[in-house]
Amino acid sequence: MANNLQELLDEKGDTVRMLRDSQLGTYIYPVVPAEFTNWRREQKAWRSTAVLYDQTHHMVNLFVSGPDALKLLNDTGINSFANFPVNTAKQFVPTASNGGVIGDGILFHEAEHDYVYVGRAPGANWLQFHAETGGYDVEVRYDDRSPSRPYGQAVHREYYRFQIQGPAAWPIIEKLAGGPVEQVRFFHMGELTIAGEQVRTLRHGMAGAPGLEIWGPYEQHGKIRDAVLEAGREFGLEPCGSRAYSSNTLESGWIPSPLPAIYTSEAERAYREWLPATSYEAINALAGSFVSENIEDYYLNPWELGYGSFVKFDHDFVGRDALEKIDPATQRKKVTLAWNDEDLAKLLTSVIDRDGFGYQFFDLPNANYGSSNYDSVVDADGTVVGLSLFTGVTANERRGLSLATVDHDVPIGTELKVVWGEPGGGSRKATVEPHEQLAVRAIVSPVPYAVTARNTYHGGWRTGGA
Repeated sequence: MANNLQELLDEKGDTVRMLRDSQLGTYIYPVVPAEFTNWRREQKAWRSTAVLYDQTHHMVNLFVSGPDALKLLNDTGINSFANFPVNTAKQFVPTASNGGVIGDGILFHEAEHDYVYVGRAPGANWLQFHAETGGYDVEVRYDDRSPSRPYGQAVHREYYRFQIQGPAAWPIIEKLAGGPVEQVRFFHMGELTIAGEQVRTLRHGMAGAPGLEIWGPYEQHGKIRDAVLEAGREFGLEPCGSRAYSSNTLESGWIPSPLPAIYTSEAERAYREWLPATSYEAINALAGSFVSENIEDYYLNPWELGYGSFVKFDHDFVGRDALEKIDPATQRKKVTLAWNDEDLAKLLTSVIDRDGFGYQFFDLPNANYGSSNYDSVVDADGTVVGLSLFTGVTANERRGLSLATVDHDVPIGTELKVVWGEPGGGSRKATVEPHEQLAVRAIVSPVPYAVTARNTYHGGWRTGGA
């Protein structure tokens, strides 16, 4: 039996097939109820009034502290750390030696020599590996995401983590604070007192309007949540369930789950030998119509994901040599694809097709059926010109959207097609049943798609300069 990822890859022999046939099942946002009212109402609230996102359970917290903490981050991130003072945060993007993105997350500089990485497992695993094997004078503590299926067992995190977002967010925040609250600069941190408890804050803006992320000891989760909901009642604040939460990125433009680019390079062998055979990277479910025999064809560089503006060659970091050889002007670019209504209707009614296999099930509002989703985007000649990476429906725009990366010379307004469904009737994933493919017409559109988000988001964050 394989003890680590490298042994598992050697045993299976076909990395693409291993990941495409993963039995992981659907990606779950744990613990938080799927809906409090309904996902359409909750989506509309982040545009019209305000929502309370509960982000306590679905992300890893990796605590990094010690004299070499900043050096570790500097050595592993494409970002510049020339200016990263206490009480600020930044989106952190690490790459493998081949220049492919590992993942991304938010770094909080909480105190001198104390940092917290918050995000999906690949970024946290990468940091922990380098902290343990790179000779750094640091301590790391891995606070794993909550179990996908706790089955009634007690769940504990080190922090609760909420976001108050939407047009009415700031009046709610000021009501909680008992007076005016300065709108500090984006990704700057502060403190509030809520229900008699000291709360850390981060100026944020996921819903296209000024908002705050707040966190503190997990034991205060219920007390703080109740206080926020009570203060927000008169402003139309809605608690957001996990079903709607997972779709907010369709409007804001962040691609959350690229395949970590760690499966092939010899430089990453030690990392693969360090990762357990049960790690995220080992059981990750790869889904979609794009199929290649070469796993490296799934790797994405920072420019393809909209992170090009983050790449700073003012320091040495893993992947720098590979990235320096890339011409940014020729790379694929991040866009939104607006799906054709008639074609989407065919997918949505396919579940009651009694005469054939029908199409791969399109769930609402988040249609992804793997952890890393790759659908081929083709032009009129059937040539693959991009990849559709995250798909769903937004009640605010009343249409289907997907986030994609397409060839640099494809202009906004072009009609392309997204091939929905897997070839050959589908893989062996638990989320797939026998089906036919459908080429869905889609218009290349800006990212973020929502006009409010494009006009108000902090430059470089989510937009990637698009």
